[in-house]
Amino acid sequence: MIRESDASYIAGLFDGEGSIQYKKYPEKKRSGTYNCWRIVMEITMTDRSVLLWILEVLGCGTLTKKPRKGLRKDGTKYLTQWRWRCSFRDAYYVCCLIFPHAHTKLPKIQQVIEHYARKKLEENNVVDFEHYKMKKEQK
Repeated sequence: MIRESDASYIAGLFDGEGSIQYKKYPEKKRSGTYNCWRIVMEITMTDRSVLLWILEVLGCGTLTKKPRKGLRKDGTKYLTQWRWRCSFRDAYYVCCLIFPHAHTKLPKIQQVIEHYARKKLEENNVVDFEHYKMKKEQK
């Protein structure tokens, strides 16, 4: 289980450096075009060690190197950026963890949580959060 202090620290990082995407986008499939949900959380920064720590503590998501483009106005190179990203049910898991500590991103976090709570009521195929946490801890 994640410590409360770690959850609040991650919430602060996410409020300052993170972004959350909760939106429907059209996707082309073989049988036509459908509106599909995109639920993605990410934090981008130049300090790779912090994002590695987040990946380790949360036990979900991916860490990738973000490509740099161009040079600064003074001709120097940009620092390498790293991106931690999770989506869909992993994003739901993270939202539930940081919900009590978030401020800036709270409206989007609430949308993600309500999305999965609503789905659970409509369909009985969504795993409940406590069961999901237990499975994550067993890994």
